[in-house]
Amino acid sequence: MSRSGAMDLASGLGGKITKDEVKSAVDEYEKYHGYYGGKEEARKSNYTDMVNKYYDLATSFYEYGWGESFHFAHRWNGESLRESIKRHEHFLALQLGVKPGMKVLDVGCGIGGPLREIAKFSLASVTGLNNNEYQITRGKELNRVAGVSGTCDFVKADFMKMPFSDNTFDAVYAIEATCHAPDPVGCYKEIYRVLKPGQCFAVYEWCITDHYEPNNATHKRIKDEIELGNGLPDIRSTQQCLQAAKDAGFEVIWEKDLAEDSPVPWYLPLDPSRFSLSSFRLTTVGRAITRTMVKALEYVGLAPQGSERVSNFLEKAAEGLVEGGKKEIFTPMYFFLVRKPISE
Repeated sequence: MSRSGAMDLASGLGGKITKDEVKSAVDEYEKYHGYYGGKEEARKSNYTDMVNKYYDLATSFYEYGWGESFHFAHRWNGESLRESIKRHEHFLALQLGVKPGMKVLDVGCGIGGPLREIAKFSLASVTGLNNNEYQITRGKELNRVAGVSGTCDFVKADFMKMPFSDNTFDAVYAIEATCHAPDPVGCYKEIYRVLKPGQCFAVYEWCITDHYEPNNATHKRIKDEIELGNGLPDIRSTQQCLQAAKDAGFEVIWEKDLAEDSPVPWYLPLDPSRFSLSSFRLTTVGRAITRTMVKALEYVGLAPQGSERVSNFLEKAAEGLVEGGKKEIFTPMYFFLVRKPISE
């Protein structure tokens, strides 16, 4: 099961980073970002180090607050957050036509919440690709507990250089993960290469929308906050992502920003105006309690130095996400379904 207690959070802080090196890792991570004067070029050229540091530092917070699936979801009225997250994953599997016996790749799989859900839902075999050792260690343990180790596995590798032969997989998907890629065309080309001809790739991308104004100081601040708090080299536009898929060789079947017609706003779990007992830890009050708890754990030495700063930049990200969602300049669920042609 996912880690849910204060001591679980404390013990996991820093991931594979040694406890006495967490503070320096936070220093290095923050320097990459525009919020602290960092440059996009440095984030792109050092994306492996930046993203690995981010997930070593942030994974325990994610698991403590979100559970095993670290993503937002289109949500109906009357639907719980947990129900909407599962349905969001099922929707992806249905769009891909995932069936029993198929060999599926999850690109940037986190600790494997979606791949376990999709494997159980579809009876397919799902491989999770992840370049973070700590997340893979957690994912393997959660696979064992869920009893899916026979059909779900993990491969540690960079999604810009996948260790798979051409035409290996029957379907590929990515859930809020390829936004970490320094070059979307290069990333999508690798996905294209390992996908069998005639088969499909589906993705939920983090994007800025057509409402984003690059010369608007408020919009730029929001974008910087989201990049800082989520380990992103840059946030691309919806059109840039779709064009990148075309440039990689894919045929577009359909695309849509699913946030546009979500009856319940995707950012509601983080919104200060909202309170929920079922997802209490994600609310403003719940996050404030978590920050206070982390500060106390760090003070008494149960959490490593630098933990409170991780909590603070994640809180800054939450503020940016809510503001970006309300202003409709950002979406975490730009969806597209594309196909690799049968003949190239």
